[in-house]
Amino acid sequence: MNRVFGRKKAPPPPAPSLGEASTGVGNQMAGMDAKIAQLDRELKGYREKLKTTKNPGAKKQLQKRAMEVLKRKRMYETQRDQLAGQQFNIDQASFGIESAKASVSTVAAMKAANTELKSVIKNDLKIDDVDDLADDMAELMDEFQEINEALAQNFATPDDIDEADLEAELEMLDDEFEEDLVGEGAGAVPSYMQEAALPPTPTGPLKSPVAAGGQKVDEYGLPVET
Repeated sequence: MNRVFGRKKAPPPPAPSLGEASTGVGNQMAGMDAKIAQLDRELKGYREKLKTTKNPGAKKQLQKRAMEVLKRKRMYETQRDQLAGQQFNIDQASFGIESAKASVSTVAAMKAANTELKSVIKNDLKIDDVDDLADDMAELMDEFQEINEALAQNFATPDDIDEADLEAELEMLDDEFEEDLVGEGAGAVPSYMQEAALPPTPTGPLKSPVAAGGQKVDEYGLPVET
C-alpha cells in the first residue's frame, strides 16, 4: 500500500517564535565576535614578528599568512553585519506584532465602551428626561426669584404713590422753609421748630387766692378757714 500511494509526509516542525529566532541570531553573532577577536590576536602576533624579522623570505611568508588571517576576519565581519541586520528585522517584526496586539486590545476596549455608553444613554440617561429636568430647574429658579422680589419689596411705601407728586410736595416744603427763614431773619430757627413758651415759674411764697367778698379760697376754689 505504501508503494502504491506513497508514504504520508510528516508534518513540518513548528516554526520558531520571533524570540527564539532573535536568540539564535544573537548566539551566532556572539560566535562571530569570538572568531574575529581570535583573528585580531593572530594579526597582532604577525605584526610583531614582521617588525623583528630581517630575512626577506621569512618576512614575505609572514605577510602571506597575515593576509589570509585578515581575509578571514573581513569575511566574519561581513557575516556578523548580516546577522545584525537579521536580528534588527526580527526585533522590528516582534515590535510590530506587539503593537498590533495592543491596537487590537485598544479597539476591543473602545467597542465595549461604545456599546456600554449607548446602553446607558438609551436606558438610564434619556434626552427627554434631561430636557424635562432642565425645564423644571428653570421654572424653580424663576419662582425662587419671584419669592425673593416679594420679600424684598418695601411695605411702608404704597405702590400707588406717584413719584411726580412726591417731588412736587418736596419742592413746596422747601419753599415754605425758605419763607420762614426770610420772615424771621437769617440764621433764625423756624417757628414750627421752636419750643412753646412756658409761663414764668413763681419765685416767692405761694399765696392763697381771694374770692369775691374777701373770702380766702384754696386752689380748688373752696373757702379756707382762718
